[in-house]
Amino acid sequence: MRSVRQCSRTACGRPAVATLTYVYADSTAVLGPLAQHAEPHSYDLCVPHAERLTAPRGWEVVRLLPEFEPLAPSRDDLLALADAVREAGRAPEPVVAPGVPEPAALADAPRRGHLRVLRGAGADVGEGTV
Repeated sequence: MRSVRQCSRTACGRPAVATLTYVYADSTAVLGPLAQHAEPHSYDLCVPHAERLTAPRGWEVVRLLPEFEPLAPSRDDLLALADAVREAGRAPEPVVAPGVPEPAALADAPRRGHLRVLRGAGADVGEGTV
């Protein structure tokens, strides 16, 4: 499934519908349809930002499309989304390590607190200088 690219403008989370590129040699801003791939020297814009685009004084704005509309999801996108939802809905089989009691058995055990001190072989933890 293709990912939805967002508008490059700060704090704008709307989906992008147009790509803005600059031709510095010609002092031209070119606003066209959304590019197939995001490029580092171009900007993706949503409908409101594409419609309100202005260029600096002395620059020309070339609009390759008169109106920009959000892209509707394709059939492939919808099928991929449905497959992902089905896959996420499948419950994974529980993995139980040998010697570990089942969660139901632990629920019946009396609760003694969640922390306890274990003393065992090896150096005593906590002894020495602090």
